Amino acid sequence: MFSQLTGRGWKTCLLGCASLIAASAAFAQPEAQGNARGPIGPSPYDIQSLWHKPFAKPGYAFGGNSGVWAESPDRIIVAQRGETVLPYPIKEDFLGFAGDMGINVLFETTRRTWQNCLYVLNADGEVTELWDQWDFLCADSDGPGPHRVRISPYDPQKRVWVINETFHTIYVFSNDGSELLLTLGEKLVPGDDENHFARPQDVAFLPDGRVLIADGLDNHRVMIMDAELNYLGEFGGFGDGPGQFNGIHALGVGPDGLIFALDRSGGRINVFRTTDDPASVDFVNAFDGFTLPLDIIVNDDSIWITDLGPLRFVNLDFEGNYRYTWLVPNELPDGYIEVHTFSVDSALTLYGGDNQYGRSQKFVPKPDADPKLIIQPPWRAN
Repeated sequence: MFSQLTGRGWKTCLLGCASLIAASAAFAQPEAQGNARGPIGPSPYDIQSLWHKPFAKPGYAFGGNSGVWAESPDRIIVAQRGETVLPYPIKEDFLGFAGDMGINVLFETTRRTWQNCLYVLNADGEVTELWDQWDFLCADSDGPGPHRVRISPYDPQKRVWVINETFHTIYVFSNDGSELLLTLGEKLVPGDDENHFARPQDVAFLPDGRVLIADGLDNHRVMIMDAELNYLGEFGGFGDGPGQFNGIHALGVGPDGLIFALDRSGGRINVFRTTDDPASVDFVNAFDGFTLPLDIIVNDDSIWITDLGPLRFVNLDFEGNYRYTWLVPNELPDGYIEVHTFSVDSALTLYGGDNQYGRSQKFVPKPDADPKLIIQPPWRAN
């Protein structure tokens, strides 16, 4: 991956990695509030301890769970950055994930092996579908590989989108994983034209069928595609000005044409609105003051994001006002270092993928939790 970076790509990578290391180090001190802002309160969820059942062969464990999508309460799709080769001997009380062995799967890349990159879990955290026939799509990668899993709420076929950052590609699978229906971009060929990406990060879907592609860490743009995936236009660009980015990491779509784009290295959320022209959007606002925003879910009247330094879930209204923040501890067995991705099912169960300890976890709303603090499934137009 690094050999392909030049100019602003190198700058973005170095800034992002440095910020991630610094934020992780800050989070190692649970008592520190760091960059967290109020109101700050307790988590409204209980974690189901060790929910994600290990299934790897002996000597291996989960890799970074970079993408999680809860299609239903009994079908959770996971993209992981391969599996992790464990040191020998494995301790007798091993909990089944690499973080329990003191391994950070994001940084210990020599332990990464490209197997079991896509799979499906049931409500009990057990593997029900293993899409290992597609492992070759990640094989021989010298970078992080798969980054997001998404399904359009407007797609009756429920096709599964997987973004591969390192190979500059986006794959669209049939819902059961039996077919690779479409490949966007060209493997190992970065570019900034209408048909190429440079480390893409995410996709989002507009109610009229248009697709937004966060292209992403090198090109710093959001591409607008029509329902047939023809290029219409783009917005963003590299910089610190209104609507510009230092690395688009995630996208969310809300009511009234609102589009929220997380600027990871820029530490902000850029807000846009669709216009009568399908090829363009208007810049609305920017919410600053974040450390390293990672993922987003948009609800009817607010957004939820995960951020580092310290690791936390943050709820803001559409004007950028803080409504609630709760910190995520890092102590094992149930802690996190990085909630790289999160998803909510129709039963309001929350799932979070950890890209450093290496696993996903299941959060269930506490019986006495304030309903306003429970994350709803992503907004969709009626």
